[in-house]
Amino acid sequence: MSVFRKFKLPQLIQRVSPGSEIAEEIPRFKCSELRSINKNQGWVVERLYSLLKMRFTQVIFILTLLSFVASKYDPTWESLDSRPLPPWYDEAKFGIFMHWGVYSVPSFGTAWFWYRWKHDQDPTFVEFMKNNFPPDFQYQDFAPMFHAEFFDPDAWADLLTKSGASKHHEGWTNWRSNVSWNWNSVDNGPHRDLVGELATSIRTKTNITFGLYHSLYEWFNPLYLKDSANHFETQDYVEQVLMPELYDVINTYKPEYLWSDGASGPDTYWESTKFLAWLYNESPVKDTVLTNDRWCDNGCLCHHGGVYTCHDRYNPGAWGYRRNVDIGSYLSINQLIYQLASTVSCGGNMLLNVGPTADGRIIPAFEERLLQMGQWLSVNGEAIYGTKPWRAQNDTVNKDVWYTLKNETVYAFVLEWPSTDHLNLGAPNSTEDTQVTMLGYDGKFLWEPASAKGGMVIDFPPIAINKIPSEWAWVLKLENIK
Repeated sequence: MSVFRKFKLPQLIQRVSPGSEIAEEIPRFKCSELRSINKNQGWVVERLYSLLKMRFTQVIFILTLLSFVASKYDPTWESLDSRPLPPWYDEAKFGIFMHWGVYSVPSFGTAWFWYRWKHDQDPTFVEFMKNNFPPDFQYQDFAPMFHAEFFDPDAWADLLTKSGASKHHEGWTNWRSNVSWNWNSVDNGPHRDLVGELATSIRTKTNITFGLYHSLYEWFNPLYLKDSANHFETQDYVEQVLMPELYDVINTYKPEYLWSDGASGPDTYWESTKFLAWLYNESPVKDTVLTNDRWCDNGCLCHHGGVYTCHDRYNPGAWGYRRNVDIGSYLSINQLIYQLASTVSCGGNMLLNVGPTADGRIIPAFEERLLQMGQWLSVNGEAIYGTKPWRAQNDTVNKDVWYTLKNETVYAFVLEWPSTDHLNLGAPNSTEDTQVTMLGYDGKFLWEPASAKGGMVIDFPPIAINKIPSEWAWVLKLENIK
């Protein structure tokens, strides 16, 4: 998934479409190609210009917040799109996305289980139900089986810290909504306010920013189906269900990120601009909240409403926990670090999806990856958090090297240890004062210019294995280069 800024930064373009280049210095690589990534059933990696943020650095709100307080936004896309991003947004480069709901009970195939089974009548899902459940079993019968008995919000908060969704399209809410009958986690299943418990733990025990996913439409809600049949000329679903839920979830849980999805219908039907004007002007999170760009489908999808998340291209299409997953579907920590380094180098953030089990656990495979990522970030986070793209994102000579910039320092992510004692780089140009070090390692690296035209050759000294700062990828700190 890609999220892009609504305003330009040096060396960046406002919106990236497939095939557009970020930097001419890298004609062989296009940052927009980062959207075409492989994601697995448990790990869904999202490419973001900055995203639903569960971040791992302290948010410091400086005087720039005054610009938010003084602004007033009209319910028009032109006005709403003029709102700058919240100050915390670009500090956070790595986030966690969680999909947890009734679909975690069958935990088969996808979080779209209900839709695939009943709407598409996909033979795989039909056969699964036929072989494992009584003939009269309905999707709603899964709800009492969603117990979350092992859910420990404090443990989740601790794990998220060490690693450095409120409603899905099925309509189930993980809090008590006054307009969702008993189709929620308080009146059914675990009988707990899962959103509230996690929000409290996140905010009291961590420095992580808390956000919520909320689907606009519900596949089988009779009011929505009626409005759809009326070509969205009626708004019974919006007025009686969606808007009451949105106002409720914002006022009650005050998320810093509201991730909208499922906008099948025009913005006039969803009352998108009216709600966003309230969100930015009057809501309790008006100065800090971030939204994405999924608020309609009548030409404004991917263009209005917030950061760019249009082309998520998730593959093979499972957001929630899936029991029928194989080991080859899990991304390795090497693959995840590559995703993070290449994404941040292009000015984006990475969002990593985790699907908890119906009983409230984050399985060991996911936990291991989160802890590994946290271990790597504890050494190399300096090159991730609060950085910007450099003039070159991917090296012009070495495809396994990516760059970020912070102040006047350039960081080079070396994803493969050199096969010789030398690392050849084409993008950086040295000066007499250039210094090269490795994050987490004491000592300087020798170097020499690659040629009169530029580039560098960096000598990698013999390093004892117990002195190598990272197991998976390494970051060179390049000071005083051009």
